[in-house]
Amino acid sequence: MSRAATCRVSVTVNGRAHTVRVPAATTLLALLRAHLGLTGTKDGCGVGECGACTVLLDGEAILACLVLAPEVDGCAVTTIEHARDARLQRLRRAFADEAALQCGFCTPGMILAAARLPAGATPATIRAGLAGNLCRCTGYTKIVRAVRRAGRRRGPAR
Repeated sequence: MSRAATCRVSVTVNGRAHTVRVPAATTLLALLRAHLGLTGTKDGCGVGECGACTVLLDGEAILACLVLAPEVDGCAVTTIEHARDARLQRLRRAFADEAALQCGFCTPGMILAAARLPAGATPATIRAGLAGNLCRCTGYTKIVRAVRRAGRRRGPAR
């Protein structure tokens, strides 16, 4: 691979700085999974239709399969692996408590999409906020309950 076909990307992922050289056409999803070993972000459809690859980019939910790695140079990315994020901890716990997961494939993307919703969000707001995330197993009733439960909790996850 020629040097011209690669680029250097400096990105903070889950609070930790990384600098990697990747092919210019590398997606953020591939950067996370193949280059940084963070496999919690799932590769579902690869075309932005399922939401399995949802991560937070500078606090906004985005689809990692649609963003090229060079575009995140200098940005902060949050993935499901971010253990110190209290909101993610509450959501993970609520998904387990409400049995809002089965196969778990969509769960990381659902949790990251839900993390940007306001605490106390209504079921309609939650459904709208998760509209781009598909679940083929559980259905959405338990997922909405889990997001509401996490929004009502205060302080660190138990």
